[in-house]
Amino acid sequence: MSIGTSAASGEAIPQTHGFAIEVEGLRKTYGSLVAVDGISFRVQEREIFGILGPNGAGKTTTVEILEGLRQADSGRAVVAGIDVRKEPQRVKGLIGVQLQASAFFDFLNLVELLDMFAALYQRQVDARALLRRVDLEEKASSRVKTLSGGQKQRFSIATALVNEPRVLFLDEPTTGLDPQARRNLWELAQGIRQDGRTIVLTTHYMDEAETLCDRVAVMDHGKIIALDPPSALVSNLLAKGFRRRTVEREANLEDVFLDLTGHELREA
Repeated sequence: MSIGTSAASGEAIPQTHGFAIEVEGLRKTYGSLVAVDGISFRVQEREIFGILGPNGAGKTTTVEILEGLRQADSGRAVVAGIDVRKEPQRVKGLIGVQLQASAFFDFLNLVELLDMFAALYQRQVDARALLRRVDLEEKASSRVKTLSGGQKQRFSIATALVNEPRVLFLDEPTTGLDPQARRNLWELAQGIRQDGRTIVLTTHYMDEAETLCDRVAVMDHGKIIALDPPSALVSNLLAKGFRRRTVEREANLEDVFLDLTGHELREA
């Protein structure tokens, strides 16, 4: 199946009705520092799975191992049916990675960049259809340096889709974005999941995780200290007797901002 009939058009990709990711006893150390301490979890196909935690918790190392960018000391990680420790290069052909900050050639426009990325995977791509998928078709002839922050993030996602990945990794995709661009990216992520893809999301925004994620793993000191749907984690906290001093209202300031200024993107 070509990218033009799957990632670009939004047509659902075939499913194997299994797990997109399986991790067992994963461990990684740097000298005396234990970055990932024997963690285990599974991610279902078509799930948006969040990995949360404070800085230094081990989330980045975990994700880099899953992406085949870093070698684990021990344990097992299977992504899209491939053992990452044994075949890291093969895994890279089955995943897409959107980084928080990306660098692109300044002298190529968006269509040319997508064609170049597709060539790296020995594929041909309908670049304009893929740009349409991320609401950037009108910027097809533009260069990345002229894009707004939200446009750059959406284009980074477009480049991550050129190989029709089974698993897409999103690294803090809405950092620094205004409320409209942030909500737009949420809708894009939900649409990508509806295509049949699995998403692994790292974020420091708890409302983002609560809105997007089917389940979240909370990491600290290299361990997974909680793993459940966001609603279950909140219910567990309330069952322990936790109560906020200020009761959450049905709307917040971001809702007010969007109501006053509109939900449509404001992009130069």
